[in-house]
Order: sequence, then C-alpha cells, then structure tokens
Amino acid sequence: MSDAAPAVAVDGLVMRYGDKVAVDELSLTVDRGSITAVLGPNGAGKTTTLETCEGYRRPQRGTVRVLGLDPVAQRKDLLPRIGVMLQGSGAWSGVRAMEMLRHVARLHAHPMDVDLLAERLGLGECGRTPYRRLSGGQQQRLGLAMALVGRPEIVFVDEPTAGMDPQSRRTTWELLGELRDAGVTVVLTTHYMDEAERLADRIHIIDHGRLIASGSPVQLTRGGTVATIRLVVSRPFPPGAPDSLRAALGGAIEVTLLDEVSLLVTGPADATTLAKVSGWCEAQGVLPESLTLGQRNLEDVFLELTGRELQP
Repeated sequence: MSDAAPAVAVDGLVMRYGDKVAVDELSLTVDRGSITAVLGPNGAGKTTTLETCEGYRRPQRGTVRVLGLDPVAQRKDLLPRIGVMLQGSGAWSGVRAMEMLRHVARLHAHPMDVDLLAERLGLGECGRTPYRRLSGGQQQRLGLAMALVGRPEIVFVDEPTAGMDPQSRRTTWELLGELRDAGVTVVLTTHYMDEAERLADRIHIIDHGRLIASGSPVQLTRGGTVATIRLVVSRPFPPGAPDSLRAALGGAIEVTLLDEVSLLVTGPADATTLAKVSGWCEAQGVLPESLTLGQRNLEDVFLELTGRELQP
C-alpha cells in the first residue's frame, strides 16, 4: 500500500440497527499526516462510522480500509498501528491513573516514555488517584495518553477536550498539532466548533448517515467572496419571516432561519444589504438585538446544513 494512499478510505458504507439506517452509502477519505474532524448531530452516524474504522463493527455493506488494511479481517496487523481514545477511556474504576497508563504501555512493543507523556498532559498531579475519583478532564487526559503511548500511525480521538480546563485544552490542541506535524494521522470528533475550526485540515459533516459537506475550514466557511449578515432579535420572528426578508432583499440572497430568534442572510452582502435588513425589521416591527456583517463561521455552516445545533 502506497503511503500516498488515504489513511482511511470508506466506500459505500451501510450500517443498520434493525429497521433504522445509521449509515447510508457513506464514502469519505482521510489523508495521511492530517487532522480530520468528523462532525454531525447526535444520531447522524458518525460514531458508528468511526467504530467501523476502528474494527469494533463489521461493515454490513461497502468497504472500510485503515492504513490499507481491513479493520476486521486484518485486525491483528492493524491494532499495533492505531490508537483509539474512547470517551469512557476503558480504564478500570479502581486503578490509579499512572498504573493504568503503565499497563497499557507494556502492551506495546515500542511505547513512548510514560513519564514524559504524563508530564506533557499534566497527569503527574493525579497519577496516584483512582480513576473513579478523577475529574472529567483528567479522565480525558488519561484516555488520550493511553491512545498515544503506543506510538500509533493513526489515532482516533473522541471528544478529546471534553471537561478540560482552558489550559489543559490548549495543551491538548498543541499536542495534537505536534502529532500531525510528526506525520501521525488524527481523526477526531468534537462538539466544540472552535476546536474543529482551529485544529482540522479537513472537516467531514455527516447527517442522517450521509456525507453532506466536506472541505477545509476555510472552504466551508468562506464560500469565496460570499459574506453574511447575522440577525438576532429579542422575540421570535413572525411567521414567514425568511420568505418575507428574502423577497425584500431580492437577488442572489439566501435567508436561513437558524432558530426562532436568529437568522442568517448569505450572499453578496454589503452595507446596502445591511440597510435593507434594518428597514425590513422596522417594517415588520422586529427589534434587533444584534445585526452583524461578516463571514460565516463553522457553526453557521453546520446549522445551515443540518438545521440542528451540535450538542454534547
């Protein structure tokens, strides 16, 4: 398998739970030596997809290859080359943090220096604390250390900074960036849009088991020269507000209702468009709380595509 081939290749994956289709003809790739974020609302199919890549589930239809290998049929060959960080980490309830990390290190042929890794992730302060008494952020740091200690070529990380304080979160971001720079492939899921936007070289957005958008953060949010106006009001919009505003603006303008008190105007927006939106608010008796002109962020894109916020 050439190193130029994708680190992960999913082609036509279908996964069902009874009558429910969790993953629906999904195809995506992950480049080697990149950080790729897989985003989606709860129930979108991202967890099932990643568990299939990790070898925990067998594809019902389609193919999955990780580092050129079948995660199920060639699991013995693949396992030494991947790291997996689960939200629950897999640590035993009563085991001390450093005991667990040293145990996992002994399972690998060429583990990282445990003490250096623990120091980098701030585990020294809680190394003798039983797992069940660790804070949520400390458990996440231990789970990340367990995923990295075997020097994986690719690491799957699920909510890597959930529950962490700002300093630990930044340290984790730096570490993931250093892994990428060293040639390690990182595949992450996160509910923090700023995390995905900051870290990811490429983002895949999944909804209802299908890939609905893919690209770099800049590609997804900039849309070339397209600008946006975000309108937030004090009370819910009147019925038909998006259509009414769209008619008032005319031209190649899209109006998306984000929730009952906010909407997004997308298109060749400028100061004139901003004035028209303000005039529409006056005519409709709508009181703006904020009216801002700028570029879309990743949260705007996600809401437009899925109609749902990303919830933990």
